[in-house]
Amino acid sequence: MTNDFASSVKPQSVLLTVLGRYVLDRDMVVSTTSLIDVLAAIGIGEHATRSTLNRMAKRGLLARHRAGRNAYVELTPRLTEILRDGHIRIWRTGAVEANWDGSWTMLTFTFPESWQRQRHDLRARLQWAGFGSLQGGLWVAPSTTDVREILEGVEGAERVRVFRSRADAETDIPGMLRDAWDVDGISALYSDFIERWSDPGRVRSDSALGAQLLLVTEWLEVIRQDPRLPLEHLPAPWPAAPAQRLFHDLHDRLDAVARAEAAQRLDLRSPESLPRR
Repeated sequence: MTNDFASSVKPQSVLLTVLGRYVLDRDMVVSTTSLIDVLAAIGIGEHATRSTLNRMAKRGLLARHRAGRNAYVELTPRLTEILRDGHIRIWRTGAVEANWDGSWTMLTFTFPESWQRQRHDLRARLQWAGFGSLQGGLWVAPSTTDVREILEGVEGAERVRVFRSRADAETDIPGMLRDAWDVDGISALYSDFIERWSDPGRVRSDSALGAQLLLVTEWLEVIRQDPRLPLEHLPAPWPAAPAQRLFHDLHDRLDAVARAEAAQRLDLRSPESLPRR
């Protein structure tokens, strides 16, 4: 894998992939030195990795521990929730919605003009959850979406109104999708993924672990931007399914060697094994 190819991936995104694959739900801490070593294998320098770890700790995503001169990090509940969401999107939900039941979740809210921060925070949450802005403050998501988690802790949540609906037969659903989401942009993400990873010469790497980390990182970034719009209303051929097959094929081919390499390079310990302060 060339450094140019790896340079487009953010250090935090790769760190999240490492933590999600090898630390999540294992009740382990991992040494910062070994994380630096793993990211160095794909061209991410020590300074970038340390800076990213520091920022993640300040944001409450990681908890720090020391064992003599060695530093370790542990997942916080907040980061655990984020990583589990990524795991579900990759391995359970998938990239294609081929069995849509025709239902929609529609949401609208009205905040005072002075509530710019609250409005920005809610919009960010809605976009993260796959909602698209249709028109005039009306947000929509395909299928029945439970918005309770989206609204949890949101200031002004009582001003949000949620409806479940079905479109009339005359409704131009493909046009509605284009109004609410960047359908062409989402398609391009999958097409670019296929182009980049279909060439064996660009996927080769001295490190199977490094190649797999880049693969999973990029795939998650692609599917996080896809609200899984109903396949029957998308332009054909929609590239999500072939992109997903390519991802699984490459992942499985790399997996055994990547896991063996991770076992050698990552310093994982039980929190109870660290000396008490």
